[in-house]
Amino acid sequence: MESDSIQGALRAFSSERDWGQFHSPANLAKSIVIEAAELLECFQWGESADIEKVRDELADVLTYGHLLADKLGLNVDRIVLDKLEVTRAKYPVEQARGRSTKYDELPD
Repeated sequence: MESDSIQGALRAFSSERDWGQFHSPANLAKSIVIEAAELLECFQWGESADIEKVRDELADVLTYGHLLADKLGLNVDRIVLDKLEVTRAKYPVEQARGRSTKYDELPD
């Protein structure tokens, strides 16, 4: 399923329930953080987690991300690809490969 069909499915689901009235950008951003915390909770006591619980929480994070992008008139694929280009410039392969170092601390 591509982003456009995800957006359409989310619009229809929300519209059927008249939930758009609750989907202000601020409320959606808050919901992303709340769901991200629930995702993190899956890993609270170790590296392994129940994959079904992780799947559900990740779906919630992505759903609210898609709803926020839609509310702001942003194309999810485009903003991710644009950000990837910015990140690619910050982390040149020859300097960043195999490192977790922040871009401003990479060796020359």
